[in-house]
Amino acid sequence: MKQGLQVDLGLVAYAEAYALQRRIVAARKADAIEDVFLLCEHPHVLTQGRNGRREHLLVSEHVLRQKGVEFHESSRGGDITYHGPGQIVGYPIFNLGAIRRDVVWYVRMLEETMIRTTAEFGIAAKRVLGKTGIWVDSGSTEEKLGAIGVHLSRWVTSHGFAYNVSTDLQFFDLIVPCGIADRKATSLEKLLGRAVEESEVAPRLGEHLGELFGLVLRETSPKAFLERLEHAEQAVAAEA
Repeated sequence: MKQGLQVDLGLVAYAEAYALQRRIVAARKADAIEDVFLLCEHPHVLTQGRNGRREHLLVSEHVLRQKGVEFHESSRGGDITYHGPGQIVGYPIFNLGAIRRDVVWYVRMLEETMIRTTAEFGIAAKRVLGKTGIWVDSGSTEEKLGAIGVHLSRWVTSHGFAYNVSTDLQFFDLIVPCGIADRKATSLEKLLGRAVEESEVAPRLGEHLGELFGLVLRETSPKAFLERLEHAEQAVAAEA
């Protein structure tokens, strides 16, 4: 199996994580670094994808400022979504060209990563036809546990998925999540009826992601990874 790197950044601003992704994508395109899986949490932020509609933001910028919620436009696919503490965000920066050149399959594998992780907690999550992400049954409808929005450039992936662990679900009321008005968000904590730490979930996500993409993901500290990335960037610059 191929080797990759897994880095848990902890709590990091959305803009900072986005800038880091761009650096990794450039290094990955140059084949100067392995496939990388970033895990993190973001402070309260709304992000709007390439296909997003501003009317799906249900409150004014003034209300966002009052609540301490940032707003960013994003290069990922999809509509508007929320990220915040208690939600694990996964950013795989993979060279899909060396794995399988199939965007739909890639999205299905991100869903499968979250479905398998959820199953380890005794909960059956599923796909819903025409609605990207993972869902759990709630009465006669479904609630969304994990969202997906990706970007590909020359078959190198960025952005990824957001999995609600102990997320404050009230923040989803600020938007029409992913443009779907008749579905609510849920969290692992709400479904289990107990407190859940991100540390219970993150390793499982990495394990299942690696299995599905044929990668052995080696856990690396943020400090060691940034040094590795800088060396990669210097090597690319030297060859230019």
